[in-house]
Amino acid sequence: MNKSVTEIRTGLAWAGGIVLLALGARFAFNQGHIDHDAMLRIVIGANGLMIAYFGNRVPKAVAPSACAQQVARFAGWSMVLSGLVYSGLWILAPIPVAITIGTAAVAAGAIATLGYCLRLRLRARNYDNS
Repeated sequence: MNKSVTEIRTGLAWAGGIVLLALGARFAFNQGHIDHDAMLRIVIGANGLMIAYFGNRVPKAVAPSACAQQVARFAGWSMVLSGLVYSGLWILAPIPVAITIGTAAVAAGAIATLGYCLRLRLRARNYDNS
């Protein structure tokens, strides 16, 4: 099967799963089983898992194969740290703080990973052109 078709199916599966989870959480909220904050935290928590999954996929798609181990190590640390900050905020902080700082933490981890991948790719290109 074509790699891009597999990636599209994976993305659609994540999207469908999150939509179903959100609908289920809304149904549980409407039935009085959970409160609004729990509903919000469930859906946002699933979004965090999706971010971690795709954050793990980025290095494999962007970095040259010779640098894959370096990228995987860096991406692992940056996404784990940003994911822990994100999760900790959604568990402990008020929701407005969790939204603002949590989003910034995940964005910083993703940007750092992508920047590292692009830096290694540029270095590999410059080495090949020398």
